[in-house]
Amino acid sequence: MPKRRETLKDSEQEVRVFRNRSLLAIVLVVLMSAGLVARLAYLQIVQHEVFITRSDKNRVRVEPLPPTRGLLLDRNGQLLAENRPTYNLTIVPERVDDLDATLGLLVDILELPDTDVAALKTRSRQRQRPYQSALLLSDLDEEQIAQLAVNRYRLPGIEVEAQLLRYYPDTDIMSHVLGYVGRINAEEVKTLDKGNYAGTHFIGKTGVEREYEAVLHGQAGLRKVETNARGRVLRELGRTDPVPGQNITLTIDKKLQQLGYELLDGRRGSIVAIEPSSGEILAMVSSPGFNANLFVTGISHGDYQALRSDPDLPLYNRAIRGQYPPASTIKPFEALAGLENGVITPNTKVYDPGFYKLPEHERRYHNWLRWGHGRVDMRRAIVVSNDTYFYNLAHDLGIKRLSEFMHRFGFGEDTSHDVYGAASGVMPSDEWKRSRYGQVWFPGETLSVGIGQGYWLSTPLQLATATAVLANRGDWVAPHLAKRIDGEPVTPPKLKQDIELAKEEWWDLINTAMEDVMTGSEGTGRRSGQDLAYRMAGKSGTAQVFTLANDERYNAAELEERLHDHALFIAFAPIEKPEIAIAVIIENAGGGSSHAGPLAREMLDAWLVDKKQDEDSDESSVAGEEA
Repeated sequence: MPKRRETLKDSEQEVRVFRNRSLLAIVLVVLMSAGLVARLAYLQIVQHEVFITRSDKNRVRVEPLPPTRGLLLDRNGQLLAENRPTYNLTIVPERVDDLDATLGLLVDILELPDTDVAALKTRSRQRQRPYQSALLLSDLDEEQIAQLAVNRYRLPGIEVEAQLLRYYPDTDIMSHVLGYVGRINAEEVKTLDKGNYAGTHFIGKTGVEREYEAVLHGQAGLRKVETNARGRVLRELGRTDPVPGQNITLTIDKKLQQLGYELLDGRRGSIVAIEPSSGEILAMVSSPGFNANLFVTGISHGDYQALRSDPDLPLYNRAIRGQYPPASTIKPFEALAGLENGVITPNTKVYDPGFYKLPEHERRYHNWLRWGHGRVDMRRAIVVSNDTYFYNLAHDLGIKRLSEFMHRFGFGEDTSHDVYGAASGVMPSDEWKRSRYGQVWFPGETLSVGIGQGYWLSTPLQLATATAVLANRGDWVAPHLAKRIDGEPVTPPKLKQDIELAKEEWWDLINTAMEDVMTGSEGTGRRSGQDLAYRMAGKSGTAQVFTLANDERYNAAELEERLHDHALFIAFAPIEKPEIAIAVIIENAGGGSSHAGPLAREMLDAWLVDKKQDEDSDESSVAGEEA
């Protein structure tokens, strides 16, 4: 048997191993403790100010205070746009653990369509800065508020806030003038002043609301509040009050605006009335209108599609965006162009066989009266609206001189001071056609422009503006909508140079001819000029919607309604000291003298006769009370 080796215990070795391990453990503990101490020192000493601020933010919160939007009133102080109290639903996403689940629960509680979850999620991102509330729903009803109150504990970060909401009491007749406010969208958030719009959920989108947004909005304030762990406000620590927006008194007369809307009676068209001496827009009607209040709280998809698909285009502001051939309404202006350029004299006569032919051309350009008016001078050409005379005048003037002179009256330009979105129309010329179409100008196109057809397009606002300048004998005052801002008068800048003619009496000649249009035995507007209580100047126009072939006759009975001619009429009164200038356009109505003329007459009567009688009646009542 081999001898078994016995292993002896080495106590010294074990002690060394134990000592080394203990030492290593001690070093590790010391190092870790040192790290903890260093970290605590860094947090408590170096980062003291940072964390004390964060702690205060958890306890103290700064909340924005949105300003009250300024009111809109008509020239007589009648309220056109007000603010009514309402309740809105807001969310602070940072205080929500699961945004999708919370929004889904919100939809269930309020019994909203499931498709609204995506829309609510999009709205929750539309805000200026973190920890600021975002608007989810506007104008909550009592039942919705009750449901939210009962389920408040299930909806952290969601609040019901009392705010003022824009409301338009006469929305249909004023919708295009005032425009509307709507929710601030994602694109607008990027450009807005984050401080001034903190807590504000609405902004002007169109019309006066858009043009004067900076004036109407005001300045945001803020308040510092103490909250508990759940975000509930315990007390207010400080406040900077917001500065409310300024009230704007418009130049619009509510009664005249309403009359214009009623006269159009749902037909597609526009009526614009201006006070010549001041440029104040008394009425700016576009028919049909729409309910602007739907856009304030967020219009539904169905309602919006119904408006967009309506063939009458209720969202289209015809007064400033509608562009129509001005037709024969421009003949008084063209006569002035002929006088000023020495092409005609007041006694220049042209023989009208019922048509006009360019030299060395066989094509006939027909007068509206097929058998013609015989020999006509300038005055009679305006009174009977003779086309042949103005074909000849346009040819002799040439498109260059004709276009340049019409620009002096504002055609082809936006000459308004504060009308948001006003179109410039088209005042054609040879340069314009080369730039637009890359084509040369033809002599026959000058003839079309000579009777307000062809490429020439004008808005109702432009026609009314040009008529006001004509009434002013060339003095230019920019048309505008704001009369006073917080009581301070608004004076528009001089946007165009006054028109000075070589002979001042030419204004009288044109005015007399336009008066004969209303009162003369041959005047095209004589039906609307009967029993006048004042001297009225007017001119009718009938604009073709499509071009007739040569020698083809227009027959409305054979055409669908939307291919009928447009009816136009311009007027101003009283001639000796004009107080109102007006332009009326009714789409596809037919002759301007028979359809648009009576509307212009009623508007002038309301302003010059009925209004004066009302003022006299009010003065008599006041005098009686004082006595």
